[in-house]
Amino acid sequence: MTLRKRTIIAGLIVSSFLCTMRLSGYADDEKKEPTAEKKNLELTQDELENRFAEQLTGAALVGSFTVAGQENKTPHEERYELKKVEKARGDLWTFTARIKYGKNDVEVPMTLKVLWAGDTPVITLTDLTIPGLGTFTARVMFYGDRYAGTWQHGEVGGHMWGVIEAKVDEDK
Repeated sequence: MTLRKRTIIAGLIVSSFLCTMRLSGYADDEKKEPTAEKKNLELTQDELENRFAEQLTGAALVGSFTVAGQENKTPHEERYELKKVEKARGDLWTFTARIKYGKNDVEVPMTLKVLWAGDTPVITLTDLTIPGLGTFTARVMFYGDRYAGTWQHGEVGGHMWGVIEAKVDEDK
């Protein structure tokens, strides 16, 4: 291929990329209002943590989960009702949650590690035994009104995702 053809092809690729950026709005970022992410990055760590605790206290995580190896099946529904979420000390937080898992329906306080990726909290638990339910490992990320992550229970694991419902109906 000649140098001229390579230059033309490279020019077309760059033009196509720039056109795509313009159409998607990426090229206009400077003219737009700050995104939620930019606003969150302006908050202090204490402000981020307070916002996280307020958002999850009294809320429900409502979504779906899959089991690895069964991805072609319909995802299963999940629901975790969070009665209270508060920072304990350091990276440790106390989550008092109502967990419905199989035939079990229990309310349990759990001390979980929450790490931060910038303005994004990630719950990390490794081999946490929940009485009556078993031992779990999970990584769950929260952003805006959504959550997503991975889970493991013994030999079985998979993915989970859903939305954060602002308030829980106590009769559910």
